[in-house]
Amino acid sequence: MDYIIETHDISKKYGDFTAVDSINLKVPRNSVYGVLGPNGAGKTTLISMLCTILHPTSGSATVNGYDVMKDSKEVRKSIGVVFQSRALDDILTGREHLEMHAALYGVPNNLRKQRIEEVLDLIALGEKADEFTRTYSGGMKRRLEIGRGLIHHPKVLFLDEPTLGLDPQTRESIWEYIQKLNQQEDITVLMSTHYMDEADKLCDEIAIINKGHIIKSDSPKNLKHELKADIITMKVDDQEKFLNEVKKLDFIKNIMVVDSNIKMMVEGGENLVATLVNFANKNNIMVKSIELDHPNLEDVFINYTGKRIVEGA
Repeated sequence: MDYIIETHDISKKYGDFTAVDSINLKVPRNSVYGVLGPNGAGKTTLISMLCTILHPTSGSATVNGYDVMKDSKEVRKSIGVVFQSRALDDILTGREHLEMHAALYGVPNNLRKQRIEEVLDLIALGEKADEFTRTYSGGMKRRLEIGRGLIHHPKVLFLDEPTLGLDPQTRESIWEYIQKLNQQEDITVLMSTHYMDEADKLCDEIAIINKGHIIKSDSPKNLKHELKADIITMKVDDQEKFLNEVKKLDFIKNIMVVDSNIKMMVEGGENLVATLVNFANKNNIMVKSIELDHPNLEDVFINYTGKRIVEGA
């Protein structure tokens, strides 16, 4: 397989603190690859090293065949970057932002106008191109930032939490544009996110990162299938007592407490719902609710880390 990004035991330390710890990644060309983890897990630090903004403490990485340390100039020519923090100038129009970045990235004068129109069409901002960005909605601003990162035909686009802070409807529209640009621009997208649904929807492959380590990587489908379990979620009136008793049942593969919910991994869950209700009744525990579902990416994350990703944490 053709890998456009490869890392070999890449690490970043700040004194005694290790932000990224011996990470190995292989990102297939023209894929959408997700790095999934909570805030502080090392996602932005990893992307910053791949973008040549930070130097690794140890290990190595290549992007589009270029070493991030030895060939940093060629790496920067090969990539576009959209970081979490907004970086638009309110006194410029959308078109002026694209013109400025086209000039900065050396897009030839004779191709610049055509390329700007292509990008405006791709991000659906043609009708708003000559309006000041201070009038743009949050979603429009994010699309413009993505468009800036595309202006020079990069081989790789890095998106750091691309929909952070956006409302659900706007997030879904950004997802559509990410899928569109991946297909129409023949571009590899490496994105960091802590949104499970975003990773599941967009990514061909995911690396789960926690405390600077990659703890598991595969396609979302394979990660969920690998659990080989159903999820039974219960609410009861005496959680502590139920937990103490239910752990004795040999068909419980794993058990987790998420907020006020008790989540249990089992095989053949449809045959065990009634069993668990009867078990609770026999122990004088009232069942408030019970649900059966297949594993999602949050269940995968909890299974490997023992905790959930908490918004804003």
